Amino acid sequence: MKEFIALFIWVLTMLAGNADAQTYKVIVNNANETESVSKKELSMVFLKKKKQWDNGVAITPVEHPVRAELRASFSKDVFNKSVDAMRSYWQRAIFSGLATAPVEKPTDREIVEFVKNNEGAIGYVSTATSTVGVKTLVIKE
Repeated sequence: MKEFIALFIWVLTMLAGNADAQTYKVIVNNANETESVSKKELSMVFLKKKKQWDNGVAITPVEHPVRAELRASFSKDVFNKSVDAMRSYWQRAIFSGLATAPVEKPTDREIVEFVKNNEGAIGYVSTATSTVGVKTLVIKE
């Protein structure tokens, strides 16, 4: 019985440890020379505060729909905010005429295709998604 309890506690510990595992990967067009990005840089890009890549190409972020679980995970991890808080940010920015929200695509496959066909595009997809035709960036803390 003690072995069973010990095993049960170990399994719960392992599951809890994996709860914070990253569920997404960040992708860019193959022509993009960028190899890695920090979460702070991701935040700047997806808030449209960083507008160009180092080579001068305009950055075009693409996101999942508001109700997508992956968007909630990305928002929490990159912005440390909920999707609702980010929607409020964009509503204020749009209303004041300062910016427009990133492009939204409904599926991982459509995000990959968008990034593949737009030189300055950056997006995120689930870790299980095939990213043939685009480049996956290393995410630094």
